[in-house]
Amino acid sequence: MAEIESGDRFDFVIVGAGSAGCVLANRLTEDPNITVALLEAGGKNDGLLVKMPAGVGNLIATKGESNWGFETTPQAFLDGRRLYQPRGRGWGGSSSINGMIYIRGHARDYDQWRQTGLTGWGYADVLPYFKRAQHHEDGGDAYNGEGGPLWVSRGPPGDPIYKAFIQAGKQAGYPVTRDFNGRQQEGVGPYHLTIRDGERWSTAAGYLRPVIGRPNLKIISNAYAGRIILERKTAVGVEFSAGPGKPTHSVYAKREVLVCGGAFQSPQLLQLSGIGPGEELRKAGVAVEVDSPEVGRNLQDHLDVCIIYEMTKPISMYSKTKGLKQPMIGLQYMFTKQGEGRTNHLHAGAFLKTRGELDRPDIQLHLVNAVMQDHARVKPDRDGFTVHACQLRPQSRGTVKLASRNPFDAPLIDPHYLSEEVDRRTMRDSVRIVRDIVKQSALDLYRGAEFKPGAHIRTDSEIDAWIRQSAETIYHPVGTVRMGADDKAPVDGELRVRGVDKLRVIDASVMPTLVGGNTNAPTIMIAEKLADILRGKPLLAPLDAPIAEDERVAV
Repeated sequence: MAEIESGDRFDFVIVGAGSAGCVLANRLTEDPNITVALLEAGGKNDGLLVKMPAGVGNLIATKGESNWGFETTPQAFLDGRRLYQPRGRGWGGSSSINGMIYIRGHARDYDQWRQTGLTGWGYADVLPYFKRAQHHEDGGDAYNGEGGPLWVSRGPPGDPIYKAFIQAGKQAGYPVTRDFNGRQQEGVGPYHLTIRDGERWSTAAGYLRPVIGRPNLKIISNAYAGRIILERKTAVGVEFSAGPGKPTHSVYAKREVLVCGGAFQSPQLLQLSGIGPGEELRKAGVAVEVDSPEVGRNLQDHLDVCIIYEMTKPISMYSKTKGLKQPMIGLQYMFTKQGEGRTNHLHAGAFLKTRGELDRPDIQLHLVNAVMQDHARVKPDRDGFTVHACQLRPQSRGTVKLASRNPFDAPLIDPHYLSEEVDRRTMRDSVRIVRDIVKQSALDLYRGAEFKPGAHIRTDSEIDAWIRQSAETIYHPVGTVRMGADDKAPVDGELRVRGVDKLRVIDASVMPTLVGGNTNAPTIMIAEKLADILRGKPLLAPLDAPIAEDERVAV
């Protein structure tokens, strides 16, 4: 690893050392003849809280060196609230602060992409790239990979509440699914985690740190990209600085500039560079290079509510972290890598349908052995457990726009949550489904009173009002630089920016529709595939792994 001198030239310049950027830096520099510069606005992300899986709550809750801590604009359908929007900053990006749940989404999500004309993005096409990225601790099979950089483990049994939750889901009539990434997604079951031997396994850990000694890879941290340098509608480099008032430097790309800033900052950087909706750019004082109306449009995110129950047994994280217990957890982990710090305490969940006629689940549940409120920014005052419920395929669409031409101003993020009636209905139904599971006898030993929203909240209007007051993101924004076969899409099926040569966007922003699950693994897959395209390598052969033809509830 070495510092970059202003004016240096490389084959590729990558903006952002997040989930996609780390993958590209690794795969491209496997070829010793390819030189890569990797720019990252944050630092190395090598602190204890990042490495320790139980540190996830602190990382998400705290704006700082590992978390941009954005906010939305006031949300019209959420009582005008501004919602907190955590995003990873530094090596590994959001994979260094996320919940470490390894989920790919449903196979039909990718077939839907293919059916829109995006050849090569069907489930059979992307499965080999999911597998190449992965090393599953149980070994490879038709769905899981072995030998890849991204370590995936089965969660430990954990506290008995997780087993009881899965049993309660079975009692409620749902199938038990042992691998949500396998043949059948629908059901209740354990989560697989990006944790290796008790340590968070981000893309920085799996892809970047093992190769920082390569002489053809140059990394510079604390390098905030201000704009892409364009010459005659060709990307030739990137301007960056260490912060407001700091000197500006330039680094140049002989082959391509690769933007990997994520669903909020990739459209922001394009717009700062004059690529976006022309009228909006002119209003912000940015000269228009390419009038691309959909840059910053099509924002989709998983909105989430927390149904919280008091617990009759003192086995939640509240009792485990009271008083001096919390610092002792950190010390035990620091010196032995043992104890409660080894895991994320997110061991079980579900993918379910709110309507039987659906061809795939439309809600996801996450069980947490703690009272979780406001992204863990409200500290628990009692033993309890929380069931997160999110809608997987919202119809609502939002925007990301420039607040100003100053690259250090956060973008204007407007997800337009719950603007569609189907989204409001699905969220309401998810609350009732959670209540039905939790009332089952398997949870009798642990279930106390319903703390939030409270058993008195029953009618549609009451549930809707509570959702408006309490719903928050569960951190899966996508779609703002969507790929598409149509000319209106900002990028094509090989993620080339339309109207600009030698410029691609490679991250979650290119997903045309939100997949049914956590988005880190799909982002890594996208980067794995694009690395082959960029190197001119043959694409991996499609894999015809079967998926369940009928995932209806097994009552």
